[in-house]
Formats: sequence, C-alpha cells, structure tokens
Amino acid sequence: MNASREPVWSRSDAERRARIDLAACHRLAARFGFNEGIDNHLTMLVPGHSDRFYLAPFGLLWSEVKASDLLELDFSGTVVAGRGLVEDTALYIHLSVHRLVPQARCVLHTHMPHATALGMLDDPRLEMAGQNALGFHDDIAYVDYNGLAFDYGEGERLAQALGAKSVLMMRNHGVLVTARSPAQGFERLYFLERACQAQVLALSTGRKLRILPESVAQATAAQFRAGAGVGGEDRAELRFEALKRLLDRSEADYAS
Repeated sequence: MNASREPVWSRSDAERRARIDLAACHRLAARFGFNEGIDNHLTMLVPGHSDRFYLAPFGLLWSEVKASDLLELDFSGTVVAGRGLVEDTALYIHLSVHRLVPQARCVLHTHMPHATALGMLDDPRLEMAGQNALGFHDDIAYVDYNGLAFDYGEGERLAQALGAKSVLMMRNHGVLVTARSPAQGFERLYFLERACQAQVLALSTGRKLRILPESVAQATAAQFRAGAGVGGEDRAELRFEALKRLLDRSEADYAS
C-alpha cells in the first residue's frame, strides 16, 4: 500500500475538474465495454504540472472509480497524493509516455475487444474503408509485442514507437490513445473501437473491403480537423459533457 501526505481535494478547481473528468473516463469505458477486470489504465497529467499524473489505485473496477480515489504520482514513480497500490505496467507504460511524448497529456490504454482483435491479425492496419476510420488517417502507429511492460525500457520503446501519432496499436496486446484532454481522449478511444468493430464485422463476411482512394481519405481527414468545433464549442467537449450527464443520472458518485 502506498500513501502520501497530501489530501486530494485541497487543490485548485482545475485539478478537481481534471479528477472528475478522468473518473468519468473510467466509468464510461466500463459502460461501453472497454475495460478488462481491474487491469489496464487511464491517466492524465495534473493541471499546471508537466511531471505529475493521475492514476487510479490498482484493485478498483473502472465502474467504481471516483475522483477522490485517484493517486497522484511524480515522474520518479512516487505517490505524492492519495492512497493505494500502483501496478507495475501502469507505472512503466504511462509514466514513460507522459514523460517522452509532450502532447500526451491524457493516456488511455485498454484491451477493448475489436481494436485488440484487429491487432491480432497478421495485417493489423485500420483500413481507410469507413468514415470513422478516416478520422484516424495517418495518425496510427503500430508496434510489435515484446512481452509484459515490467521495466522502463519497454515503456520507452512504446513511447518511441508512438512518436507524433495519437494512437498506438499494440499488436497482440491492445491499444493506447493519447490526447490533450480526457474529453478528446475518450472521443478518440470510442471512435477507434467503433472503426475497428466495423472493419472486423466487414471482414467476417469473407468479402473484400472497399478501400477509399487516398485523395478522399486525406480530404476527409482534413474535414474532420476543420469540423472539430460547432458554433464556437469544441465537439469533443460537448460530447463528453453529454456523456457525463448520462453518468450524473445513474452513477453520480464518480464525481465525489
């Protein structure tokens, strides 16, 4: 059991909001079936810090994670706020990605079924054959499996493989999605799984996928980027707030 000296709710409004949003990611991931028991991890940098991140204590189901449960770790792996167990792969993967990939303020690693299934194929590519997939055009890196991440070397290998992309398809393992915020991260996670699900279903027919021309894929990806706002509001934030209202109606304790 790891313990810190600092109470978790004695911080700024920005930190409280960040905790609530990350707890919401856990609950929503469980609701959509992206979880796998007490395993896998969702993390984000602490607002105002580039060397501290939030992590749920190991042993909790994602469906029971609350904002006040989240641990705060520094880049030495020390728990500086909260109380609970730190699982090895969470430390080695997430700390490494947060440290080495500056744009990765939020890091979501899951074994969600359809993305994981796609990564088990000899050719694991997400094909540009559906609209949801086009939102990931030229934004997915692929890395071969190399065993459990039980040291920083493996975490750093994954971070280096990710590079400037926002999605890492971890072959024979799962996926890792990075974003600037929990709202953007969960949106990417959700639509990645939907795109993979559509491809797996299409392949199950035994018929050939119709791959869209590269010119169409590039143009549509640009449209996705241009359409990130609606009426001056961020589309991902609007979607995330709607999903949190869903949680507020049935499991509002996530924010406590």
